[in-house]
Amino acid sequence: MGRKKFSEKEVKVIRKLLSGKMRGNRSQQKMSRHILRTVFGFNISDFNVQGKAFGPEDFDECIRRGRIQVLDDATIEAMKLRYAEKKQHDEAVRQAEAIADGEVVDWEAALKEWNEYYAQHPEEQ
Repeated sequence: MGRKKFSEKEVKVIRKLLSGKMRGNRSQQKMSRHILRTVFGFNISDFNVQGKAFGPEDFDECIRRGRIQVLDDATIEAMKLRYAEKKQHDEAVRQAEAIADGEVVDWEAALKEWNEYYAQHPEEQ
């Protein structure tokens, strides 16, 4: 499930990508879909009818019906920041759980121990 809220600036770029996708060859279509997913978090499959091409007119219809919301730039930036912070927190929790479960080594702690050992035993280096 991708994003459903975009700024006006993002909407303009998404429209252009969708338009290019409709006119482009297979490779260009794949690149447009890739950019839509990775840069904008927009998944065509969240909105289209199976087997039907999804173009800028369909995108505009989703906006008109309220399936996609257009918000101001500041609101979108704040949402992206909160999402990035949550993602970073979730990754830190996952990493801590993996270390606690012994699934991975805490390399920062290992490096600290290594440096402390060689600080006390410089002749072994």
